[in-house]
Amino acid sequence: MPNPDIRQEFTDQLNASAELKKALIEKQGEVMAKIAVAVIDAFRNGHRVYWCGNGGSFTDAHHIVGELVGKYGYDRPPLPSFVLGAGVASLTAIANDYGYEHIFSREARACVETGDVVVGLTTSGNSRNVCDALAASQEKGAITIGLAGEKKARIDEVSDLVLHVPSALTPRIQECHITVGHVICDLVEKHLFPK
Repeated sequence: MPNPDIRQEFTDQLNASAELKKALIEKQGEVMAKIAVAVIDAFRNGHRVYWCGNGGSFTDAHHIVGELVGKYGYDRPPLPSFVLGAGVASLTAIANDYGYEHIFSREARACVETGDVVVGLTTSGNSRNVCDALAASQEKGAITIGLAGEKKARIDEVSDLVLHVPSALTPRIQECHITVGHVICDLVEKHLFPK
């Protein structure tokens, strides 16, 4: 039989996660809708959607891209979506030759075009390499989107739209980012490839 304290921890943390998602709907519903429309419109108009982040956010970026290139809910044509920094050879070469802060922005300068969307995930909102990628993408004429935590940060200066999760706890923020990513994938399929 599990320790009651362990079971209670699951109850407390899952409830906290659920409550945060409710607060996110109330405080950021309009922003989430605008972000989804930007992604849908980019794909509809033949553009690409790029994602970047560090650590768990890097993994979340890969997860979302997998849903878009593969499928989310049902079979349909693949979509042109990519993770900046996904190529290990390029990532390590750029980090070695130019510095880690350039791993996303250098690729953004090489690949991003006018009309593309670039999404940066950073729980602090201040990850230099993510913010630099968004700034470089704006220079290229892309629409930039930031997914962050509750505090205003540099990401607000380099993003056209910013989703602020109303929390300072990294795990809770990341849980909201991936949930929002899943809803975006669902909306993309439903709007671009209706059954």
